[in-house]
Amino acid sequence: MLVEEDPGFFETLSKAQKPRFLWIGCSDSRVPAERLTGLEPGELFVHRNVANLVIHTDLNCLSVVQYAVDVLEVEHIIICGHYGCGGVQAAVENPELGLINNWLLHIRDIWLKHNALLSEMPEERRLDTLCELNVMEQVYNLGHSTIMQSAWKRGQNVTIHGWAYGIHDGLLRDLDVTATSRDTLEQGYRKGVSNIGQKHINHK
Repeated sequence: MLVEEDPGFFETLSKAQKPRFLWIGCSDSRVPAERLTGLEPGELFVHRNVANLVIHTDLNCLSVVQYAVDVLEVEHIIICGHYGCGGVQAAVENPELGLINNWLLHIRDIWLKHNALLSEMPEERRLDTLCELNVMEQVYNLGHSTIMQSAWKRGQNVTIHGWAYGIHDGLLRDLDVTATSRDTLEQGYRKGVSNIGQKHINHK
């Protein structure tokens, strides 16, 4: 089909890639990065793992980020979670799943960190709110990585965005935790968490 629309598609694609975007998303098969963004092959650099985590000891993720930032010089990094995330749910319920329990401890830590806020909410809203908080925490983690700190210090134009995808309605939501520097990273994180608290108050 691609060849029918553009006979030279694969020849052009084989020469090089110059994506402007890095996508860090969940491994969930219902959250396909290219389809959600409407971008073509070669336009989006992608890293996926369970529950879209950015962990400072995860050399796989950090290697992808460093290549994207230092070599490809992407301008935007999108960390995208999704509502109804099985990883987030498992982190809260904490069933015995084996090795992955160690991975999910990072989300459980977020659950405990924001427990005062989450415990005030109706049970049906807690998991989706935790999905949003997880994205915010991963934006914060990425922004504090040596890769991003160095990029911003040398004046590189690269922005981190935090999004949440609704599988139930197909909408991508900007969580308003955009970071373009060390200063805006701190401001955006505080604003994002505050917005969640305010949204809860408005729902009462």
